[in-house]
Formats: sequence, C-alpha cells, structure tokens
Amino acid sequence: MTTGRLLGSGRSADVYEVDEAWVLRRDREGWGDAAAEGAVMAYVRRHGYPAPLVRPTGSRTDLVMERLSGPTLLTALTDGRIGVTEAGTLLAALLRQLHAVPGRHPADPGARVLHLDLHPDNVMLTPDGPRVIDWSNTEDGDPGLDWGMSAVILAQVAVDDTPLAHPARALLAALLADPSELTEAGLTEARRRRAANPTMSRREVELLAPAEELIRKLAFR
Repeated sequence: MTTGRLLGSGRSADVYEVDEAWVLRRDREGWGDAAAEGAVMAYVRRHGYPAPLVRPTGSRTDLVMERLSGPTLLTALTDGRIGVTEAGTLLAALLRQLHAVPGRHPADPGARVLHLDLHPDNVMLTPDGPRVIDWSNTEDGDPGLDWGMSAVILAQVAVDDTPLAHPARALLAALLADPSELTEAGLTEARRRRAANPTMSRREVELLAPAEELIRKLAFR
C-alpha cells in the first residue's frame, strides 16, 4: 500500500498518513499480524469498547485505522493536563471495561479479551473520549495477567532513575488502589513475559526484580 507522510515511529512500527481520516501503521519487524489485530479491535468495538475504527487490508504488516486527534495519556501527564491519580483511575477503568467484553472462544467462558500492553502511551485522549491503541499483543485469557502486564510496565519506570520515576510510582499506586484485579499468578506470568520480550533493553530487564518488589508492596500488603 502506498504511504504518505511519516507521522511517528515506535519500537517495531511506523505510522503514516493516508488522508485526513485514516492512518497506516506498518510493522517493520514482521513480528505481528495486522489482520488479526484489526479483527480483535473490530470485535471489542462491537461490544462498546473504545478502540479505533479499522479498515481491512488483509495484510500481516499493514493496519489502516481511523486518524485520532489528541495527546496520549503519557503526554497529558507530562504536560500537567491530567493528574496521576486521575490517570491511574482511567487505566483501571479501561482494564475493567475491557474485561467485561466476552472472550472470543465459547469453549472457555471464563476467558476475557486481554490487551497486554495497556499503559499511558497506548491511550489517546480524543475529543470523544479515550481510545486504546496498539492491540498487537492481544489474546484471550485471565484478566489478572492484563493487570499484571500494566503494573509491571509502570513499575519498571517507577524504579528507574529518571524524572518519570516519581509520577510513575504514583500512577502505579492509583492503578492498584482502584481496587485492581491483579493476582499472584498474573504478576508472575507478566514478569516472565516482559523478560522474554525481544524489544526490551538490558536495563529494562534488570529493572524487573525491583519492579516486582514494588508491585508486591503496593498490591499485596
């Protein structure tokens, strides 16, 4: 598919302009399946969840979706447009709303659709409300794993030596105080998956142990 102006780049994908209404996200590494990702986004939208509209392409690398306006939740946090408590409460609400969506496999009625990468940079604050993006890791399973992944991602930032550490800790505390549906099994599996993620730097892997310790202090006191 012909691409327009480059709008942004992430760890494994680039986003291009298609026109005023649509953008194209192209996977550079070949790890994902854009067709499957688009299908789950359409599925959760049918159940009222705030995922972007998608347009089928039949491609494993190219995903065409509606062009969203507004900052990410991370940008709004760093700019002071939203507080950490409000942001943590929003993330918790988005997780809970997602886990109210029925799983896609009738043989496992207890399973739910999991995002598995829900953090402030994957929530866009549009004029019509939040929209959750980047569904490349999605699968069906136990909600505790989804809570674990979000908690570990935030905790890795919270225990690092950067200016974002303090707000990330406060955001994590707000997420887990909602109350959360984090479980021991979910936390253990989330740490294992993060350690095995090929996009993680050595530093990020080293932060997993103190990140898990912080989560346990906040969630299992």
